[in-house]
Amino acid sequence: MTSRGRCLVIEDDEDIAGLIEVILTTAGFDVRVEATGTEGLLAAASVELKLITLGLGLPDMDGREVAGLLRDVTKAPILMITAFAATGDELDGFSAGASAYLPKPFRPAQLRDLVDQLCPREARLAGPATS
Repeated sequence: MTSRGRCLVIEDDEDIAGLIEVILTTAGFDVRVEATGTEGLLAAASVELKLITLGLGLPDMDGREVAGLLRDVTKAPILMITAFAATGDELDGFSAGASAYLPKPFRPAQLRDLVDQLCPREARLAGPATS
């Protein structure tokens, strides 16, 4: 299977980061995990990304601030994954630069579906027909 590209997971909860990493790796991405907004921003500036997942409750800065700063260095879709699930929180996330918003707790299938919407799998080109 060919890689779907690089994905950056910015999440300080090790268990959730590990779950997201497994799901995205299984979906075909090369995954890098960072635990702080600062580390995530540095990582995003150093590699070409296809997708970013972003937690909001990071230890060093608010995830909405990170999203805004990410928009300065990458055009990759940002999927916010957070326990902040009120309508206002979701709207704030989109205003900050999120492409999609997934409230915790989430089911792995929900994450896979959103990822497939944000980063559709490339169709394989058929080779010439042989008889």
